Amino acid sequence: MKTKYFLDIVINKEKLSDSSRIYVANCPSLGVTSQGKNLDEAFKNIKEAVELYLEEQPERYDELLSEESPLFSVIEVTRNSKATSSVR
Repeated sequence: MKTKYFLDIVINKEKLSDSSRIYVANCPSLGVTSQGKNLDEAFKNIKEAVELYLEEQPERYDELLSEESPLFSVIEVTRNSKATSSVR
C-alpha cells in the first residue's frame, strides 16, 4: 500500500496589472507555487507542480507528515482596531 501525504495549499485570488484575475496556489511546506485562471485549474496546476517537485527531490518526502491532514483556520481583523495586549 502506498503512503499518502497531505500537504497544505493556500489559494488566493490576485489581480494582475491588466486588471484580470488569476488564482495563485502556494504549498508553504515545500515552497512550491503555481496559478490558474480558475480554482479548478489552480488546484490541478499546484498538484502537478508538487508532484514534479517531489519527483526531482524525493528526499523531501521524509519531511512531510503522512496520514494527517494539515490544520487550517481563518481569523477576522478590523481596520484601525487596537491590539488589546502586546505580542512578545
